[in-house]
Amino acid sequence: MAEYGIHVAVVVAYFLVVLGIGAAAFRQSETTAEDYFLGGRTAKTVVLFMALFGTNVTPFVLMGIPGLAYHHGVGVFGLNAAIVVLGIPLTFWLIGYPAWIAAKRTGAVTPAELYVRRFGVRWIGYLMFAVFFAYTVPYMVTAVAGVGIAADTLSGGALGYAPATGGILVITLLYTSLGGMRATMWTNVFQGAVFLGFTLLAFFLIGDRLGDQVGLGADGLRGLMTRIHADNPRLFEVPREGPFAPGEWASWALAIALTVIAFPHMMVRIFAAKDVEALKNACRYYPLAMILLWVPAVLFGVWATVEHPGLVGKESDAVFPMLIFDHLGPVLQGLALAGILAAVMSTLDAQLLTLSSMLTRDVLPAGLDERRQVQLGRVFLVLVAGLTWAVVLARPASIFKIAKLSFSGYVTLVPTLFLGLRWRRFTVAGAASSIVLGNAVLLLTWLEVVPKAAQLGLLPVAWGLLAAIAGAVAGSLLSPPTSPSVAEAVLGPVREATTTPSP
Repeated sequence: MAEYGIHVAVVVAYFLVVLGIGAAAFRQSETTAEDYFLGGRTAKTVVLFMALFGTNVTPFVLMGIPGLAYHHGVGVFGLNAAIVVLGIPLTFWLIGYPAWIAAKRTGAVTPAELYVRRFGVRWIGYLMFAVFFAYTVPYMVTAVAGVGIAADTLSGGALGYAPATGGILVITLLYTSLGGMRATMWTNVFQGAVFLGFTLLAFFLIGDRLGDQVGLGADGLRGLMTRIHADNPRLFEVPREGPFAPGEWASWALAIALTVIAFPHMMVRIFAAKDVEALKNACRYYPLAMILLWVPAVLFGVWATVEHPGLVGKESDAVFPMLIFDHLGPVLQGLALAGILAAVMSTLDAQLLTLSSMLTRDVLPAGLDERRQVQLGRVFLVLVAGLTWAVVLARPASIFKIAKLSFSGYVTLVPTLFLGLRWRRFTVAGAASSIVLGNAVLLLTWLEVVPKAAQLGLLPVAWGLLAAIAGAVAGSLLSPPTSPSVAEAVLGPVREATTTPSP
């Protein structure tokens, strides 16, 4: 119980810092919708980078990736991280940059709102919101469930799954509803430092201590890797089957590289950038930060096979907290829980705020005054959090499997996001055809209504993306073009910025 008290003290201290940052952001905030939902579009390099980085780090990385590496070995790094560190910054620039230009010029606050202005019809915003909502809530579930698993493991069952998951939602709601985007971005700087710093510290401490215990004629990390290679060499091989089969690997590469820019909460973070230099710097720093996080995440899963063999299915989601419980003292265990909380909250706050802004801006009737939009945004925060908790308590599939479906769904929106900013002939019919056809094919292949044997070794996300591209092109060519005066409100600023050399 003494150790449990230390865990609680560390976590409470972390919560107090986060709430203090939220209160400070509240004192700086204004009552406009743009300030509440976008922080006044004032994010500079450090804040923007940490917000983008923190928003993209969830239990998918800290819990799901170690769980996957536990079963498949070091090849998981090549399956995910090698593509992530190159693909994501590229999409930030190819899609995020023109979207930032257009959103700033038109005053759009949400991704759906930007594309409503691109096509001049409100119903496309409803469709985009529906798809964003359908894939964001399951992704939020993975984050909150990760907290429940970690808290239950690190406290030895003293802090249960339900109170831990409910508590994280309440704390996140408090500072997000108070300070809006400014609070979430400021806290992301602190949270990013906490989870990245702790992950690197845990990597060296656990590797050294576990290596000293089990090493074969060598100490520390070297001894640990020698022992694992001797006992389980398959973890150091890359098979040509399962997720590493060429078709599946290429399909997943598409998903993991393209999905992040389609997260509505990532796009909104980009909208909040103060200037192009902040966005460029975020793209430059992103690969290094992701490598520093993914290398430990993969190796935690490989190391756990030594002390916790025989885990099945989603049991492996808990290997990171298991290693911490085995090798670190109560203070560092409390810091570990705070680190996982930081990773979760840095994403969860963005997701809650973005869905709230979309409900307010994209679903409710236009014309609400600024103060009313902020008030309703706070109400929607509570409703979305309640829905998320209800799903979390149902204990769905493994974190990796849930995230995989969400990531695949987001990818079906990428053709619309890209072509809407780059192709004048792209129409609202093309956008709708792309979204509907892409998601229909994704679900038909995911549920194996189309037999797996007929999918030619590709994952459902590949077929969904191909269908979305086909729908975008065919729907646009078979429908009348968007009025130039409407389309140019978005395309004009993008063309001007992307054809004019930077000073």
